[in-house]
Amino acid sequence: MSELRIIGLGGSLAEHSTSLAALRIALNGSREGGAATALFDIRELDLPMYDPTKSAVPAGVIELCEAVYAADGMIWSSPMYHGTISGSFKNALDWMQLLSKKQPPYLTDKVIGLISTAGGTQGLQAVNTMEFVVRSLRGWAVPLVLPIAQAWKIFNEDGSLSDPQVEHHLKALGREVARAARQFAIHPPTDEAAIEAENAQRA
Repeated sequence: MSELRIIGLGGSLAEHSTSLAALRIALNGSREGGAATALFDIRELDLPMYDPTKSAVPAGVIELCEAVYAADGMIWSSPMYHGTISGSFKNALDWMQLLSKKQPPYLTDKVIGLISTAGGTQGLQAVNTMEFVVRSLRGWAVPLVLPIAQAWKIFNEDGSLSDPQVEHHLKALGREVARAARQFAIHPPTDEAAIEAENAQRA
């Protein structure tokens, strides 16, 4: 089996992004789980708004989509804005439409871990939104999710955490994505040949 690859996508346009800091820690967990990782920072990507009528695709978008398609799994991390994910993060997900003509298309059988950071007392709505997108793109979200409430209280300006329990959970999420992605790489859930063989045995 080739080296396991986990891609992190997240952050915000803020200079000091708690969602980006959370993503970095979760990716550390994926590395602890034996995966090679890469991070795509929403702020650094500086993606144009997705426009399906434009034929010219920016090089940064192609780089992102190719890296995502080659990966075994992903970790998504978005701030919660007004009860949902940020516009810049949703725009990055919209560009995944470029993967529609791949075989298999979109994020088929890729394992996705979900994180949200909120300024208020809850962040689950953003996680729920991301989970809808995961299913739409034919991926699989791991059951462990991390909605981090009042993130401004526990993330320092340098991205470090003042709450070791949150750090533990973030790394656990990263390790779980790596573990599940490794299992899916060996036994893809939608492996048509395997499904047909199993159905033939049952007949």
